[in-house]
Amino acid sequence: MMPELVILWTDALIFLLVAGILLFAGYARRREPLCAPWRKVVRSRVGVASLIVLFAYVAVGLLDSVHFRAQDAKGVETGEVLSLFDRIASPLRTRQEKTYSAPLALHLYAKENIETPDGNTVRDYPRLEHAGSHLATGSAAILDQARLLLVGAFEGLLLWAGVVALLAGLLAWREGSGFLQQMEVLFTGDEEDIPWTTVLVMLGMILVLGAASWQLAQHYHLLGTDKVGEDVFYQALKSIRTGLVIGTLTTLVMLPAALLLGMMAGYFGGWIDDLIQYLYTTLNSIPGVLLIAAAVLMLNLHMDNHAEQFGSVQERADMRLLFLCLILGVTSWTGLCRLLRGEALKLRELDYVQAALSMGVGHFTILARHILPNVGYIVLITLVLDFSGLVLAEAVLSYVNIGVDPTTYSWGNMINSARLEMAREPVVWWSLLASMMFMFILVLAANLFADAVRDAFDPRLRNER
Repeated sequence: MMPELVILWTDALIFLLVAGILLFAGYARRREPLCAPWRKVVRSRVGVASLIVLFAYVAVGLLDSVHFRAQDAKGVETGEVLSLFDRIASPLRTRQEKTYSAPLALHLYAKENIETPDGNTVRDYPRLEHAGSHLATGSAAILDQARLLLVGAFEGLLLWAGVVALLAGLLAWREGSGFLQQMEVLFTGDEEDIPWTTVLVMLGMILVLGAASWQLAQHYHLLGTDKVGEDVFYQALKSIRTGLVIGTLTTLVMLPAALLLGMMAGYFGGWIDDLIQYLYTTLNSIPGVLLIAAAVLMLNLHMDNHAEQFGSVQERADMRLLFLCLILGVTSWTGLCRLLRGEALKLRELDYVQAALSMGVGHFTILARHILPNVGYIVLITLVLDFSGLVLAEAVLSYVNIGVDPTTYSWGNMINSARLEMAREPVVWWSLLASMMFMFILVLAANLFADAVRDAFDPRLRNER
């Protein structure tokens, strides 16, 4: 029996956002003024390299956003809600140890009393139940790990070669040229077109590293285990979706208010401008952390009093994640609103806006046709730059226990847990390192991509060049 599909609120919003991006891409492709800046982004080596890294994160996030109700071997629902990524990463999810173990280790991290076959008790490091269970002795672990690493790297190279061949075939079909000719274009590169060499190198690195890590993770705990024996590598991958949700859905909340109020304040001026300025000045005067904490506490109280409204732990956690996006959006729209107000003040004095007013064109028509297209680059640059800040904000809020639900996988919860682990003796360092490494790569890629977008869309930079 097919499992029942479960659509969480954040799942629906994520796929609506993806559909909106695809529709905009199709719309912009037929209009050169919209398409030209994006062509500059993909012609940038830094921009296209960071975009490939972001695509890898997005792929994991989308796989983790398709949820269904789990079933046992007899096809009976267990009440647990899993994702497509959980199904793919089942070896990582189900192989739970007793407690802490170091990356790629075969034994627990702390000594315990072990009873020997002859009835004596010794204090030693117990053998892990799942990691390296296919080995007869622990002495062969290094050679086995090297073998798995080479096998994974070879699989990644084969997959990379298949992607390159497919890409060359598609380009040959589109250009009407030969397959070998397009292969030469891909590997030699063309400065006037997409930097294919950078694309292929970055794609090859991701595929090789990903395949090698996956091979090791299926037989060992690549990044160790936490206090309850759960695989840290699995936790770090599951946290990708939370970071992407916080960074993207929050923009959907803040964008309408920032766009409408910012353009209206700058365009109309007068008492409308004074009212909107008073609104965002008042909101800015309230400490954001205190406002978020109060809102989260109110939500927790509501969920405790109406527990029957949530059919599973995942649905409850998803509601808190969605509410966190809402409150972050409410507290973060003021900066963009102020920028749009200043730009609208300048644009309303231009000749074509004054000409439209003298011809009797309505105010909201002018806002939609003349003001909005000319502030689009500010909106896009601000949203891309704010993405990394929102990802970091989730980590900080979860660290002080006012972020996502404790049952939700997130880098902030991993860092919060590592706070106590760093005080242990010996120190448990791998949870902190894993969360910071994954978060650092995402934020770095987002910032580099934001720089490329800014260089392509900012008209002042284009005029200087």
